Amino acid sequence: MSQKQPHMNFGAAGLFVVFGLLFFILLLRYFSIQITGEVGSQPLAAKAEQKYSRTGTMDATRGVIYDRKGEVISEDTTAYTLIAILDKKMTTNPKKPNHVVDIKKTAKELAKFLEMKESEIYDILTKDQFQVEFGKAGRDISHQTKKEIEALKLPGITFKRDSKRFYPNGIFASHLVGYADRVDEEDGSYNYVGKMGIEKTLNKELTGKDGKINYESDLWGYLLPNGEQKVTPAQNGNDVYLTIDKKIQTFLEDAMNKVVEEYKPKKIIAIVADPKTGDILAMGQRPSFHPKTKEGINNSWHNEAIETSFEPGSTMKIFTLAAAIEENKFDPNEFFQSGSYRVTSKDNAIHDHNRSGWGSISYLEGVQRSSNVAFAKLANEKIGFEKFREYLTKFGLDQATGIDLPNETSGKIQYTWPIEKATTSYGQGTAITPIQQIQAATAIANNGKMMKPQVIDKIVNHDTGEVISDVTPEVVSSPISADTAKQVLDILETVVSNEKTGTGNRYQIDGYSVAGKTGTASIPDPKGGYLVGQKDYIFSFLGMAPADDPKLVVYVAVQQPEIDHYSMGSIPVSMVFNPVMKNSLQYLNIQPSQQEKATTTKLANLSNQVVTETVKKLEEQKLEAVVLGNGSKVMGQLPAAGTNVLEGEKIIIQTEGNLIAPDMTGWSLRDVMKVAKISGVKLSSTGSGYVVKQNIEEGSALSKGKFLIVDLKTPEERRKMELEQIESEENTDKSVEETETVPLGG
Repeated sequence: MSQKQPHMNFGAAGLFVVFGLLFFILLLRYFSIQITGEVGSQPLAAKAEQKYSRTGTMDATRGVIYDRKGEVISEDTTAYTLIAILDKKMTTNPKKPNHVVDIKKTAKELAKFLEMKESEIYDILTKDQFQVEFGKAGRDISHQTKKEIEALKLPGITFKRDSKRFYPNGIFASHLVGYADRVDEEDGSYNYVGKMGIEKTLNKELTGKDGKINYESDLWGYLLPNGEQKVTPAQNGNDVYLTIDKKIQTFLEDAMNKVVEEYKPKKIIAIVADPKTGDILAMGQRPSFHPKTKEGINNSWHNEAIETSFEPGSTMKIFTLAAAIEENKFDPNEFFQSGSYRVTSKDNAIHDHNRSGWGSISYLEGVQRSSNVAFAKLANEKIGFEKFREYLTKFGLDQATGIDLPNETSGKIQYTWPIEKATTSYGQGTAITPIQQIQAATAIANNGKMMKPQVIDKIVNHDTGEVISDVTPEVVSSPISADTAKQVLDILETVVSNEKTGTGNRYQIDGYSVAGKTGTASIPDPKGGYLVGQKDYIFSFLGMAPADDPKLVVYVAVQQPEIDHYSMGSIPVSMVFNPVMKNSLQYLNIQPSQQEKATTTKLANLSNQVVTETVKKLEEQKLEAVVLGNGSKVMGQLPAAGTNVLEGEKIIIQTEGNLIAPDMTGWSLRDVMKVAKISGVKLSSTGSGYVVKQNIEEGSALSKGKFLIVDLKTPEERRKMELEQIESEENTDKSVEETETVPLGG
């Protein structure tokens, strides 16, 4: 025993040293970790936080777009994404499976709800993945569809709550409002980004900022009872109120739909504006698209009212007329020779739309008949081309309006050669946009002050209701005086109201006076020159009402409608303008004009009175005397003595001797019957409306028993007849006086 003791002591000592070293190393490591807080150069606190700290996202809501009265146009709404769980490990109880069990049945049932083929769904469900989604077809599922799918109780089929951009009105100012598309991020999150219209222009203001919540959890991710939480609230996007009025926009959409159905035009562009503020109350076009489904968007990506410029045609004459009046160069009673006009001896002749004109007529009649010659002469001989060019700038026709919509173009003024300067005066050769015309028209309708077009009313904080930005009306310039604006309105009112010479008769509205100008613009042919088909024009009307103090300006353009003759081009345009203007005025509680009751006069017995004195007395009573014969005394009259007659009525006076036929062009059949009765001729008439032709020429004798044949036409038929005459003359007239432009006015 004594011999073994030294060896045992040595072994014990060795073990003591080994364990002592290990303890020392462990102690050293402990203090090292305590001091540095790191293991293997990795911070333990960060590792612990990574393992037990969780981060959740608090989704922000995209701002709502409202109309001017708070009606929703675009908003976020709850939607669902369809998910299928494929991993069999998710099922712990075979009687209550949590994964897709019957793939074939599931594909068949889902195909009833998704825009996917059953075979496509089957292929997705057979993938070797934990869970799958169904792409675009499986997103934006409504709550109702979700309930219907859930009712099938398909194992493994579940939903994830999302949001989607919702447009409750469907096709509704679609190019103005635009749309927002979902953009998926790499981390699995997504955002809606504006791609067109207001959604694009104000994308930054509409887009919110997601919030975050940081919290401590256990190993399985459950929230610890006493764990710390840090919340960064979501910042919702701001709300936008537009100047658009839902009711007026609906009037416009409905009217355009009717024209599309009946006339199938290539395009329609229409704008309704408040000339006092520049607010755009409605804006639409066809073709259009549905902002949710995008159906139809491939037919028209552009906002035609903003992004497309074209030759305006005769609506341009409004601004030429205004310039002439402002420069004190317009005398409505001055006469000029209509038909054709050469700017210089080297230029081709400019023609009126009926080529032959109407002889020597006043400038007022030239405006009413939409004479190209009248406006070319005004620009060249009265205003002067250089001064006229200044007015194009004053009216903003050579620059963009700055409206808050993307991709606005400014048009192009062709103004190099004398012929270009002349044709610009009546709307050919130069291209401008509809929104430029609306802006310029506000100067006419707003006492000379031109207002910037606005589509945004205000921007409001979504959560607090605080107004962040309030857009106020902006006067761009004052190109004309208030007096000039009033004179222009008065003249443009006669373009609509004058049954005999006005080209805008179709735009009359019961109860309201309308001032405006028609336009018939040629369409450039890609091969050169212009298209020449019966329907190959852009027909338009720029009108203001009520004419004495306009509350609305409406522009309508219809391109290439399915019509038999271009004289019918005003029909589809009026089908938009008339109901939209009338319904909007009534909706805005603009009272109809007080129609002055026509004064009546009891007609005296004129027999044996001196003709000249009788005519003078009748004119003083605001009656129109028509004398048949060359005698000095009155021998007969119609209407008879004692008859109550209206102001402006024709009084037929018979004198001694032979009765002479008057020019009855423009007369009603009722007035012609008076002549027939008092002269004893036999009357025969064809058609309805107003006289365009009579067989007994003016100045010829009206013999008793002789036949008087008159042909009557409505104003629309009369215009069609004039345009058919143009075609006939164009087919035979091969002279060098013809210009390369189509001589349309209207």
